[in-house]
Amino acid sequence: MDRPALDAETLEDVRPIAERILAAVATVIDGKDEVIRAALAVMLAGGHLLIEDVPGVGKTMLAKALARATGGTVSRIQFTPDLLPSDVTGVSVFDQSSGRFEFKSGAVFANVVIGDEINRASPKTQSALLECMEESQVTVDGATWPLPEPFTVVATQNPVDMEGTYVLPEAQRDRFMARISMGYPDQESERAMLRSHDRVDPIDALEPVLPPGRFAGLAIAARDVFVSHAVETYVLEIVAATRTHPEVRLGASPRASLQLVRAAKAAALLDGRDFVLPDDVEALAPTVLAHRLVLRRTGVDSRDGQTAAAIKIVERVVKTTPVPLQ
Repeated sequence: MDRPALDAETLEDVRPIAERILAAVATVIDGKDEVIRAALAVMLAGGHLLIEDVPGVGKTMLAKALARATGGTVSRIQFTPDLLPSDVTGVSVFDQSSGRFEFKSGAVFANVVIGDEINRASPKTQSALLECMEESQVTVDGATWPLPEPFTVVATQNPVDMEGTYVLPEAQRDRFMARISMGYPDQESERAMLRSHDRVDPIDALEPVLPPGRFAGLAIAARDVFVSHAVETYVLEIVAATRTHPEVRLGASPRASLQLVRAAKAAALLDGRDFVLPDDVEALAPTVLAHRLVLRRTGVDSRDGQTAAAIKIVERVVKTTPVPLQ
């Protein structure tokens, strides 16, 4: 297979732009460079991101900062038990003056949609996002409406064991390219937050790094990154191993294989490379695959415990899968 050449100017342009985005978001989220990088890689890859953690660690702040820094349109949906599917997608309203039904678009019509506390809404409302996330379109009353390009859902989720939460169904978790956790900041980062955030909201001072519409060009560059046959095989063997693992009832889907490759391409581009290394796949596999696994074990009662167990399984699978020599 001939290796396609990525335009040199594009490659040279993308990395400094990405570094400026990372630096801009880091002014809002202290001490979480790796988390910010993973989130940006998902957006570059055209995927959707699930941020799961306890309240108050900056999940929504990260989503807002990424949205503002990348220069796209932003909408925020606060998921609550009484939220209706039409509040998300939109609704057809009868216009008496024209005698026709007109479509009033919902909050999902934006480049970056922040789904805040997505697992506090009912499963019926959660499912309203399925078509949006998979096909970038909305169907209401038999009519289909395309969503803006690019389109990314950045959803935050509280641990399922907390009061008033619902478990995201497997089909919806599989729509998210990656799941990340914020974690608590270290003491110095938290001290910096106390000093800076107490006087002013850093989101207000965050200026877009890119003009509207420019981020789509970066996403196109990410798709052009080269993946060798050996790396493709490495991905397929890792995913196949999750399906036959004795502790796993339901392994990663073919969609997971595709999204792991896309995420690895974006990570390579962030490093200034036009080709994917096995290291890119290894680093992203737990983030992309773990939330999709359904475990057999019943000894872990909490969803938090199941998530940790799934991450360990993926890490063991990666360690025991032979790394290709390119």
